[in-house]
Order: sequence, then structure tokens, then C-alpha cells
Amino acid sequence: MDSYSILDTLPESDYDNLTTIAAEICGTPISLISLIDDKRQWFKSHHGLDATETPKEYAFCGHAINTPNDVFIVQDARMDERFHDNPIVTGDPHVIFYAGVPLVTEAGLPLGTLCVIDHKPNLLSQSQIRSLTALSNQVMNLLELRRNKILLEQAIAKLEEKNEALERFAVVAAHDLKSPLINISSLAQLFQNQYKGTLDSEGLQMLEMIVSSSDNLIGLIEGLLHYSKAESILGEGKSNIDLESLRTDIEGLFNFDHSLNLVLKSELTHIKVNKTAIHQVLINLVTNAIKYNDKERVKIELGVTELDTHYLFYVEDNGPGIAAKHQEKIFKIFERLLATDKFGRPGNGIGLATVKKIVEKLGGDIKVESELGKGAKFIFTLEK
Repeated sequence: MDSYSILDTLPESDYDNLTTIAAEICGTPISLISLIDDKRQWFKSHHGLDATETPKEYAFCGHAINTPNDVFIVQDARMDERFHDNPIVTGDPHVIFYAGVPLVTEAGLPLGTLCVIDHKPNLLSQSQIRSLTALSNQVMNLLELRRNKILLEQAIAKLEEKNEALERFAVVAAHDLKSPLINISSLAQLFQNQYKGTLDSEGLQMLEMIVSSSDNLIGLIEGLLHYSKAESILGEGKSNIDLESLRTDIEGLFNFDHSLNLVLKSELTHIKVNKTAIHQVLINLVTNAIKYNDKERVKIELGVTELDTHYLFYVEDNGPGIAAKHQEKIFKIFERLLATDKFGRPGNGIGLATVKKIVEKLGGDIKVESELGKGAKFIFTLEK
């Protein structure tokens, strides 16, 4: 019973509707959904009766659940030695006729009954008994739905707790791993610069490999951290964003080290979206467009239009393009098409997976249109 968390809950129309129908079908003034605990029978729904519970020793329901597979019927309680002196027979509410269908769990545990009561002797037809049994099944369906909802909420709460713990661990682990890696890279570069005159080419090459491997690991850690944090940025509210300022900000992040021409094509001047999310998406897409571009000057066009429920964006570059057979693969985490980018650095296959995760969590979708030799056009939507 405890797993259903039903006892002493407030009235609910779903249960009240079933007792109303049961009374109507069986032609009785009272119908109850009665649940038994160790001391009482408690009524989840009580059609035609003001009381919400009675002591367990008075309960007809307590007898009914002893034969959970049968309908328990007492035609005239005054003539039945089990009930003739029962206070609820001799006094209010004058239970003379009783018919109850046990409410039984899938494990065979009886919880109570759906019952109908009359103040005079009565008899149910086979059709009425079948209908009452069908209604009792509906009561159990409601109880099972309630129990499953509680179990689901508990599972979600535990999962959220684990996710929070995992995110905290990822942040700490990333910090603890990055610091020594940065030290290794920095010390290797310092050693390389100070002793390059005394080291042979093989020694210098080994130092270069240490620096490169450290930097690659730092990039992988940062990528995983961004991927794990993608969920947390979704909780931010939407902001009013100036599109030209957005273009300038994104271009400014890359122009110091790269020759980039980022063009905005839109009739809109402002959009209202999650600011951190749109920055993360665009930074990842522009980063990829630069890293794998085969032209001397990278050209990227950012387009924004407004639909009924979404904003439609595209990021189109002048790079080498992506073959059709690889266009689904690129959005999967850790999937890489090339061993290294144009700078000779290996990718980690996390950037586009992060983009897809953010876009889909914000109610949008993303795809790529591309042909080899003709650049790539990433098209995505974000919910308004």
C-alpha cells in the first residue's frame, strides 16, 4: 500500500467518476473505493456517503479481500451471522446489501475493494457484476499509473542528482587534469627554447611531440567539459540579441589569429534566444569552418530568418565540403573525418556533437547541406 502513496490523499475526479458510474449501473445509493490498512478502511472515493473511513473490524471490505479472485456479495447483512450485529448494519449507514470487487495488484496483493451498498436487500445481475468488475480494473489502472508516476519521479530525481554529481566531477577533473598538462606543455616549450642549440634533431622532435600531445589532451578535456556543460546552459533565459553585435563578437574571437570574413545576411536586427547557447553553437561551427578550410581566406555567411515558432539559421563556408556519406556521421561524438586539421592538429569529434545537443535541447534541429569542393552549409533552428 505504501508504494502507492494513496492513503489520506485529497479527492480526485478520476476516482469519483468511477464510483458514480458504479452506483448508477448497480442501482445503489452508495459506492465506495475502499482501501484497507492495519487499523481502518479508508475511502478514496465515497459516493453517497459522508464518512471517509471506518474501523477495520467493521469493514465488509476486510472479508472481501480474503477471496481476491471473487466478487463478494452479501444480499441481506441482517440475515448473515458475520454482520448482523455490525454497528454499520444496525446503525448508520445501514449497510444491508453489499457487493465488492477486490482491488488486487499484479503481484496478487489485495488493497481493498470497489463496492456498492444499499439500505435494503438487493441482487446484481451477471451484467452488473461484469460491469462492476470492469470498473474495479479501471481503479487498479489508476492506482498503478499513480505508482508508476511516483517511481518515475523518484528515478528522475536520482538521475538528476547523479548528473549534478557527474558535472561537478567533470569540472574538478578537468581542472585537475588541465593544470599539470599546461605545466608539461609550458616546461617542454621552455626547455626546447633554452636548449635547442645543444639538442640534436631527434631530441627536439621528442620535445615537440610532448608539447603537441599535451595540447591535444588539453583540447580534448575542454571539449568534453563543454559537452557536459551543454545541459546547464539551457537553463538560462532568453535575451534580446543584436545580430550585428553577435556577428562582430564572433568574428572578433577569430580574426586575431585567422583571416576570416564573416558576413551577416538577415532582414532582422534582433533575435530573442538563449545567448550562451547561440554563442556556443556559432563558435563551434565557425571553428570547424576555419580548421578544415582549404582556402587562404575563410569566408563564412551567417543567415538568420524568422519562422512562426522558430528562428532559422545557416552558417555557410567556402571550404572543401563534406561528402554525402559522411554528413550524418559528423554529428556523433568522437567521430572524425580527418586525422588532423589544416594546422596539423587532431580533432576530438566533440564540437559538432555539442552543437547538435544544444540545438535539439532548445527545441530545434540541425542538418548539413554540402557537396565536395563546394563548401558546407549548416542549417539549424532554435525555438522562439
